[in-house]
Amino acid sequence: MNEQKKQILNNTKEFVFLTLNNEKSGHDWFHIQRVVNLTKQIAQQEIGQVDAFICEMAALLHDIPDEKLNPTPEIGEQRVINWLESQSLAAVDQTAILQIVLNLSYKGGTNNVQLETIEGKIVQDADRLDAMGAIGIARTMIYSGNHGRPMHDPAKKPRTNLTLAEYRSNEDTAIMHFYEKLLKLKDTMNTTTGKKLANERHLFMEDYLKEFFAEWQGEK
Repeated sequence: MNEQKKQILNNTKEFVFLTLNNEKSGHDWFHIQRVVNLTKQIAQQEIGQVDAFICEMAALLHDIPDEKLNPTPEIGEQRVINWLESQSLAAVDQTAILQIVLNLSYKGGTNNVQLETIEGKIVQDADRLDAMGAIGIARTMIYSGNHGRPMHDPAKKPRTNLTLAEYRSNEDTAIMHFYEKLLKLKDTMNTTTGKKLANERHLFMEDYLKEFFAEWQGEK
């Protein structure tokens, strides 16, 4: 990686840190760091040529256009475009990064866009892995508290075939979110390493739910 790209990465880290450092719903700078680290880990294990610069840039920027963090999706998209243009990136690199960050979100399972590049598949796996396991559980509880979503209500059952509006309605509970998203992520992984890590985190979440319901019922 040349010095110009290293400088662009440093600039982007500072930009994302300043943008998300005070975010309180689980999409903060530490989430970005974890996704970057997972991206690097998966990329190192993948067979074939992987563009490390595209991977890291997409991992750093992936939450900047998130509609949950912007007044409108269009405003979020423009923020990413403006940043990439400010860094004098080659057009081919801008396109590659945008194609990833604008299409990797889960969106309640309604996102049917298939990421075509290995870089996109890696970053998508890394982002979804951070919604699983011990970290995923903690982030679910942080997000729920931040949005006034109850921890659990036995009268409320997990929903299926949700529209994006229904998924974003916050009419669920933290425990419902496991069944509406987290437990489904294992089967969406793209890479061999992503699938292995997802399986481990999935089992952890299943064990957590068994313990949660046992304690909820006063069985232990």
